[in-house]
Amino acid sequence: MQKNINIKNKRARFDYEILDKYTAGIVLSGTEIKSIRLGKASLSQSFCEFNDKGELFVINMQIDEYSHGTHYNHRPKAERKLLLNKGELKKLQKEVTTSGLTIIPLNLFINDRGLAKVNIGLARGKKLYDKRETIKERENKRNLSRIKKNYNG
Repeated sequence: MQKNINIKNKRARFDYEILDKYTAGIVLSGTEIKSIRLGKASLSQSFCEFNDKGELFVINMQIDEYSHGTHYNHRPKAERKLLLNKGELKKLQKEVTTSGLTIIPLNLFINDRGLAKVNIGLARGKKLYDKRETIKERENKRNLSRIKKNYNG
């Protein structure tokens, strides 16, 4: 079993411009936390959504079934409730409804007390030209570091 669990959503920063970040708890069953501790989870294609009662849920988060689980095993793509305080939930809901922003899970980790937490980000979707700009900046940075390495070495 791994000690440091930090499952990242690698597409989030490429597809979205992150405006604000929050750390939320997540409601899990026994087999779900065991799978996360084994590193068997994925945040790609996942997003967060409010229900009618104003509760925040993460949708499309993949947590693989626990290998030693019996018929009590969980569903891999079930909706999972996120735990934030009431003020943060109201602020996020207001931003989503008025500005048309999206809430995206950025990474899933286990804190020092052994609890699963999710870093979520209030995000605005990038256009195609923004994505091209990101790729161009990344290539320029890589080329610059390569030139520095050759010059110093």
